[in-house]
Amino acid sequence: MARDGWMFIIPLCCIAVICLLLDQWIPSIIWSVLAGGFGVLILCIGFFFRDPSRTIPEGEDLILSGGDGRVVAIKELDYEPFIDGPAIQISVFLSVLNVHINRIPCTGVIKHRQLLKGKYELAYKDEASNANEQLALGIESDRGRVVIKQIVGFIARRIVCHVQEGDQVRTGEKYGLIRFGSRIDIIVPPQTTVHTKIGDHVKGGETTLGVLR
Repeated sequence: MARDGWMFIIPLCCIAVICLLLDQWIPSIIWSVLAGGFGVLILCIGFFFRDPSRTIPEGEDLILSGGDGRVVAIKELDYEPFIDGPAIQISVFLSVLNVHINRIPCTGVIKHRQLLKGKYELAYKDEASNANEQLALGIESDRGRVVIKQIVGFIARRIVCHVQEGDQVRTGEKYGLIRFGSRIDIIVPPQTTVHTKIGDHVKGGETTLGVLR
């Protein structure tokens, strides 16, 4: 399970245990129901913060998905500031049922990190890429510059990012998550060969979205 989940699991476990102890001292169906309810909540949170192992493909020129979900947009951008020119954007929508660990798309150095305040539109909508609150990382790789954005949604409003500007990162490395449902945009140079299409279901750190040229 992702380490960020323990801050929810531990307090809920304590409350559930207290309810069970109270049921022993002051028998009542209420304590049993409460303990059961907290138990179900613990299982749901554990499911959300699950962290399955992934087989990371080899190749310094690969661009991997930054999260699990469905590809909802692939489009050309006239200008991306970090890339300093035209680019291709690949957007992945993560529902509350998907694994929410976010992963680095390519090996390189974090040269840019910026949190942009914004709205909380539904994350699968195209306008979420520009309108919603987001945290953008600019990665300088040997094959070019790549941007990955963690974008909040209507329900997901908490971005967690464990890397800082200047950090060396590797393809498929875990670096954060968004609670509870979100969108990941990966922006690559225009010469990148895209290996996915809209509607594809992808896995973070495992599915190849494209190849840098």
